[in-house]
Amino acid sequence: MRYIIIGAGAVGGAIGGRLAGAGHEVVAVARGAHLAALRESGLRLTVPDGQHTYRLPAVEGPAELGELRADDVLVLAVKTQDTVAALRDWGPAPVDGGGTAAERLPLLCAQNGVEGQRLALRVFRHVYGVCVWLPATFVEPGRVSAAGAPLTGILHLGRYPHGTDETVRRIAADLEKTRFLEAPVVPDVSRWQYAKLLSNLANALEAVTSTAGDRAGELYRRVRAEGEAVLDAAGIAYASAEEQRETRGHKVDLVPLDGAPRGGGSSWQSLSRGTGSIEADYLNGEIALLGRLHGVPTPLNDLLQRLANTFARERRAAGSMPVEELVRLADEAVAFVQES
Repeated sequence: MRYIIIGAGAVGGAIGGRLAGAGHEVVAVARGAHLAALRESGLRLTVPDGQHTYRLPAVEGPAELGELRADDVLVLAVKTQDTVAALRDWGPAPVDGGGTAAERLPLLCAQNGVEGQRLALRVFRHVYGVCVWLPATFVEPGRVSAAGAPLTGILHLGRYPHGTDETVRRIAADLEKTRFLEAPVVPDVSRWQYAKLLSNLANALEAVTSTAGDRAGELYRRVRAEGEAVLDAAGIAYASAEEQRETRGHKVDLVPLDGAPRGGGSSWQSLSRGTGSIEADYLNGEIALLGRLHGVPTPLNDLLQRLANTFARERRAAGSMPVEELVRLADEAVAFVQES
């Protein structure tokens, strides 16, 4: 199978690089300066086992590939806010032998949150969820790093909304042949994704303020408890912390990488790069949505969603709000809900 990585940034670049390193055909999809760097110098992947350069075909869209192959696998690794545009580009792409990508090809949603695959299922017939546990950083155009060791990442895979099939088992086997990716195939991939969503509620917190110290840690516990209450009210199952620890153990421990410091997670990186957008609407905003649907107040996640979007829109520096100020705003938000 050929893997087309739609959004070959941090996570997509790490997955694509590891697949290429194992001898699989990989196409990188990117744009702007990143696309230019990939075409000129290849994908440069910095990992604990060294620095690798992969000379991959790099394109901006499907038209540059001509007809797609019947054995192509599309890996959607863009941020959720860019999902609709990517689906619009790739869904109608013709496939050798007839039909379109949306009709015939498997689409893996290697994204944070749960909304991307719901959007995808409106367009694609064969959608697969991926719970991405892969810490990666977009260092500069053409270069990404992934500091996990001994594994680069763990990717739980399954059909969306549920189930497994031979296609996902073949994909998992290819991922595991890299020796740096573990890919458990599960019939309930959403259960793992909702557990990851609870962890990702900290993304906006990290983007807005420094997460060092007890005050930020306590605030995250309050934000997560709000998320758990919402999922429980909605009757949505999620893997427990104990199950996650047993599955992951010390398989993806972060180690220092020369010349590729890890400053923060995906939302922090969006602010640091000044992209003007952030994924908070699909992380904290997912909890806010479910809270409104099921009558559970979510003042802390509402606050973080709003602040993260403000920081992105106004190009504010990541982590620039004093934690004391954020805690004050959080307490005020909770008090306002309790009094109203």
